[in-house]
Amino acid sequence: MIPWIQLDSAKTPDGQQELRLKRRGSEFSIMLGTNELMNSRLNGSEEALAELSCQRIAGHRQPKILIGGLGMGFTLRAALADLGDNAEIVVAELVPAVVAWARGPMAEIFAGSLDDSRVTIRETDVGQLIRSGAGAWDAILLDVDNGPEGIVHKGNDALYSVAGLSAARTALKPGGVLAVWSQGPDAGFTRRLKQAAFAVEEVNTRANGKRGARHVIWIATKAS
Repeated sequence: MIPWIQLDSAKTPDGQQELRLKRRGSEFSIMLGTNELMNSRLNGSEEALAELSCQRIAGHRQPKILIGGLGMGFTLRAALADLGDNAEIVVAELVPAVVAWARGPMAEIFAGSLDDSRVTIRETDVGQLIRSGAGAWDAILLDVDNGPEGIVHKGNDALYSVAGLSAARTALKPGGVLAVWSQGPDAGFTRRLKQAAFAVEEVNTRANGKRGARHVIWIATKAS
């Protein structure tokens, strides 16, 4: 069996934990401690995050999308495939090393998507962009943790609170959607979305097509 090789590491924003980029043959993994945050072989649910969101805003003119978390770019590439030339996608990534990995060791996986004219990369907290303006976005896609709880950055807890969700609703245009990826269900988060006045769908999806672990995507819609 081909062994894993660690290519690089980076501290999380609080300086308390370490992200590690590893490679085994053509396969990449990003680890947080002993937890695997993402793997280049498992992309189905991350792509579904974009596909489900783009379906809900298909009638929007010149859609503007905010993606929280660059990861391995699966959500970004799926959004680019679904959206037209007049779309604008802003990706917020809090850890600069993740952007460097995308342009360096994992450049082949990203397949030039970071250089698409529709894409802007912001090395900043997605929460800051959410709070920066009302009615700014047609869709906000969050895949910054393994679920609605701050893991990589404890400050992300605020994103999933009623106050944070209300801020996301304010940031959306009428008919806009907030989509949140999770490794599993969370009834409390569903309740908070409803408390923030969203219409909520909870979609079960697979990590890799019809196989792999079951993941959950919340599609929360702001009334038109």
